Amino acid sequence: MRVGIIDVGSNTVRLLVASCAGNRLVPVHEQRAFLGLGEEVENYGWISDLKLRETAWCVREQAAEARAHGAHHVEVVITAPGRQSANASELVAALADAARASVRVLGPEEEGRFSYFGVLAGLEKMPGSVAVCDLGGGSTELVVGTPAGPAWERSIDLGAVRLTHRLDLDDPPGKGALPAAREEAHRLINRVTPPLAKAAYVTGGTARGLRKVAGRRLGAKELERAQTILSKRSSAEVAKRYEIDRRRARTLLAGCLILAEVQARLAIPLEVAKTGLREGAALEVLSELAAA
Repeated sequence: MRVGIIDVGSNTVRLLVASCAGNRLVPVHEQRAFLGLGEEVENYGWISDLKLRETAWCVREQAAEARAHGAHHVEVVITAPGRQSANASELVAALADAARASVRVLGPEEEGRFSYFGVLAGLEKMPGSVAVCDLGGGSTELVVGTPAGPAWERSIDLGAVRLTHRLDLDDPPGKGALPAAREEAHRLINRVTPPLAKAAYVTGGTARGLRKVAGRRLGAKELERAQTILSKRSSAEVAKRYEIDRRRARTLLAGCLILAEVQARLAIPLEVAKTGLREGAALEVLSELAAA
């Protein structure tokens, strides 16, 4: 059986079509569109009619793509835009009509748990304890636990898009912008005190972009070096050099600063994960369908 998960986030709308082989999730098809809902939510507090129509069209196309690839069940999940936008109910209604499928606004705990189990599903070796950071555009989820499940969870109401536009960072930001941006990230993450884990992973599009700049293993030195690079170069330069979408490149510095605060509290480097929220959601839906 195949399922289609459409993940509507602050930066992108992503489709995953997957099935199960034994206990392993098998990806069949993936697709991505960059819409930037989080920028509108941060700047205006809501999503414009034009952006609602654009998002509905994108979700309609991805739902059709999922069914064309054999998905028996399609589900739409909305992360931060569904929690932070003043007209989130309009977004949900528009996407339900467009996809002809159920639409679910994920709470912070659900988002963190999906990302946690999605990351674990992609690991070759399972550590005894693990921390998973889901670095999003509108929020950041941090979960620490064991292979059996989460033991500690926190959601931070700050993501790469929100920090970029909250501080109105220039393009390029310039090294002079770093102190204020660091202070804002520190202010919101300072009181987060996760338990120590033997391994740590970060998931999300921003993390995958940072991997191209700083490598797959992100410790304090790697993140500091990335901050220096990203503060000096425009989004166009970063996008061209590292083959990153320019709109993603625009928010990479903010994401790097948030991740540096998280990494300092975990006290070990984070590895950029290959899997995340969509895989976790797909596993849950497949499990529910099998039980039914």
